[in-house]
Amino acid sequence: MRELIINGIRVRPGQAININIAIARLPTHTLIDLPVFIRRAKEDGPVVLISGGVHGDEINGIVAVRRMLEEEVINPIKGTLVFIPLVNIYGFLSNSRTFPDGRDLNRSFPGSKKGSLASQIAYIIMNDIIPMIDYGLDFHTGGRMLSNYPQIRVDFKDKKGLELAKAFGPHFILNSPHIDKTFRKEAFKKKKHILVFEGGESMRLDDLTVEEAVLGTKRMLAYLGMIDAPFEQMSSIQIKESSWVRAKLSGIFTSSVKLGDEVRKGQVLAKISDPYGQVKIPIKAVHNGFVVGLNNNPVVNAGDALVHVGRIE
Repeated sequence: MRELIINGIRVRPGQAININIAIARLPTHTLIDLPVFIRRAKEDGPVVLISGGVHGDEINGIVAVRRMLEEEVINPIKGTLVFIPLVNIYGFLSNSRTFPDGRDLNRSFPGSKKGSLASQIAYIIMNDIIPMIDYGLDFHTGGRMLSNYPQIRVDFKDKKGLELAKAFGPHFILNSPHIDKTFRKEAFKKKKHILVFEGGESMRLDDLTVEEAVLGTKRMLAYLGMIDAPFEQMSSIQIKESSWVRAKLSGIFTSSVKLGDEVRKGQVLAKISDPYGQVKIPIKAVHNGFVVGLNNNPVVNAGDALVHVGRIE
């Protein structure tokens, strides 16, 4: 049996254990722990990390991972599941994407033992968690007032990652090349395959997003033979390229499309008008595709991202 040690604690076959990793203190000197929930089957197999809340205001991912902890069918019959529902506790406490110093945890990897607070936590994850896992699912949402249709993002050059994305079975799989200093890229350097799930918007719960996150995770774990459930292959649309259609001028934004809609080149996606009814400008699609992201803010400035269209031929 492979050895599994996290934060100096040995996890034995068949064991369910919760580990609190001490990470820092608040200015009040209140200790902040990183709770890690480990469920190990008696039979050896893959080790899968399931994480949420890398950005503290992305609540859908936190709730999805919490639900998985509560679902009995998520208990593994082979291998090990490592759940971290909330990675960025500081951001969660302040309803913020970032840390108190403004740093983005997902641009702070691989981290440093003596660096910024975000860098220190990235270092803990890279040294205590990543060496133990094989695969990972990292749950995210869109930004403030920006919604994403439930989707998996993976670098199409990562063949194992793409295989797992297909097993997850989202409606959309987006090609997303690795970005420097991100959790996903630094893990990939260590031959760990991390999928990023995106759905909904920050600071707003979305039932569809949470449900799709849970169902997709079950499908992927069933594909790996880790849970007692049949694997059902779902059909996914693979999108190699995507881009945001942006506002040509400032004004009041009214969308004509919804998340998940198929659109055609030249189709009117939205209109921007002034507050007085004197100006009304149509915003058109520049290629065929699907709406994978949408701005929910009715007041926009020139250059703002409005509609994220995944391109298809």
